[in-house]
Amino acid sequence: MIATLKQELEGLDVVAKLKYLAEKYKDKIVFSTSFGWEDQVVTHLIFSNNIPIKVFTLETGRLFPETYYVWNRTLEIYQQPIHAYFPQSDLLQNMVDAKGPSSFYESVENRKECCYIRKIEPLKRALAGNEIWITGIRADQSANREGMENVEWDEGNHLFKFHPIFDWTLDDVKLYVKNNNIVYNTLHDKGFPSIGCAPCTRAVREGEDFRAGRWWWEDQSKKECGLHTPSP
Repeated sequence: MIATLKQELEGLDVVAKLKYLAEKYKDKIVFSTSFGWEDQVVTHLIFSNNIPIKVFTLETGRLFPETYYVWNRTLEIYQQPIHAYFPQSDLLQNMVDAKGPSSFYESVENRKECCYIRKIEPLKRALAGNEIWITGIRADQSANREGMENVEWDEGNHLFKFHPIFDWTLDDVKLYVKNNNIVYNTLHDKGFPSIGCAPCTRAVREGEDFRAGRWWWEDQSKKECGLHTPSP
């Protein structure tokens, strides 16, 4: 199936690929945005070309003010909806009541629990009933992602994933943002290449890995929360 899908997309430009998938998987295709550079590019491709792909985001409750600004400006500019998925209130309340608001600093297990409640579980609800998930992943964002391909089968969520700008470099992304006057998160200009929840994200120092600023207090070899873990 993956080979067939890749063959169907071969030779098409990025907009044509998204249009083809939107038709093939009508009403069963979604794009997840966290309002970073890459996601703003894909959002622009979808909204400016009126491609019928549902756009959603995970509202963890711990985002940066700059992220909320980009979210709001994106709504104003394109006048199209971005659907928000929130953590289940009972799960979140139980965790905070038992461990406090910053338990993720105390252990990897606690951090993964927080990521699950704030991101993984809401993502599963957002993806439920869909057949293809569009993302803004690029191959050179981290070592964990270099082994991925632009079309994949996500076993955990039982759908296909397509990464339309998978082969783009960061310079490609920046140039596209500039040429198309796309609103972007100003934290990118302050050393934040990867932007997640505010308590878990810091600026990256010169020479550090792309995702060194995410969960910086943990082992540097696995900088994923579980949203985009490659299927075995």
